[in-house]
Amino acid sequence: MDFMEKLGKVLNRYFSVLIIAVAAIGLLQPRTFLWIVPDISVFLGVIMFGMGITLKKEDFKEVFTRPKDVFIGVAAHYCIMPCVAYILCLILKLPKELAVGVILVGCCPSGTASNVMCYIGRGDLALSVCIGAVSTILAPFLMPILILLLAGKWISIPIMGLFMEIVKIVIVPILLGVIANCIFGEKTQKAVKVLPGVSTICIALLVGGVVSANSKKLLTTAAIAIGAVILHNLFGFLFGYLAGKVLGMNETKKRAISLEVGMQNSGLGVTLAMSFFSPAAAIPAAIFSVWHNISGSALAAFWSSKEIDDKKSQGVII
Repeated sequence: MDFMEKLGKVLNRYFSVLIIAVAAIGLLQPRTFLWIVPDISVFLGVIMFGMGITLKKEDFKEVFTRPKDVFIGVAAHYCIMPCVAYILCLILKLPKELAVGVILVGCCPSGTASNVMCYIGRGDLALSVCIGAVSTILAPFLMPILILLLAGKWISIPIMGLFMEIVKIVIVPILLGVIANCIFGEKTQKAVKVLPGVSTICIALLVGGVVSANSKKLLTTAAIAIGAVILHNLFGFLFGYLAGKVLGMNETKKRAISLEVGMQNSGLGVTLAMSFFSPAAAIPAAIFSVWHNISGSALAAFWSSKEIDDKKSQGVII
């Protein structure tokens, strides 16, 4: 257990390097990770179970103590990222499969790594955790509708199929994790120490599987796909921060909103793309998995070096 905990810390520290290395292997030696493709939903389920087992009642208290802040964060996430995705698809004139993939990523809930980045960047961590949890719970209801509205012009959208799949691979594992935490209590804390490393490995394998399945297409579409993903992510950070600023939030809240808007659960995007659309539609989500951890780490490091005026900011300062 101690070995796995230490391994998890090392993997998290060099997460971006690991993802880039796995992506490179998948591109150059596709057969290495092709075995993962049929079981992609299983790997995502493990990640979601890990999220559920770490959730506590305290993580949701912000919904009742600061409902306005949580609402702003969740609304900003589900308005900004889908809209930016759609506009980029039109401006860049993306091919149909890539357009569907970019929109799919834009409609995903917040990524779990955003909480870590918020902690490092001295943002409002409690708000960040709550926004991420609420956006994930709402995903089965909001994602199918948003994808239908924005990607329906390119491809037929199986709205009920998407709803059931999101419930199966996101909500059910999270609920099982929460139940396990309630039943076993302190015993789960040992597992909690190991789960970050397990989740990191699962995310890396997801990326490797998608890159392997799309190795040939990646060589021809990489430039435009990478450009779309980078712009999508950076506009998410920018507009998320500006949304908080326009609505009069303090600095720590603005940082939390920015990270929760800009960072997506791209693993979910990968799984849904592979299950309902095409391997090529999973390319943007795979690239997003790599890029948003690099950009998020850089933004968090920048914010961590900047002092926050306590008189102007009443949020949680880490």
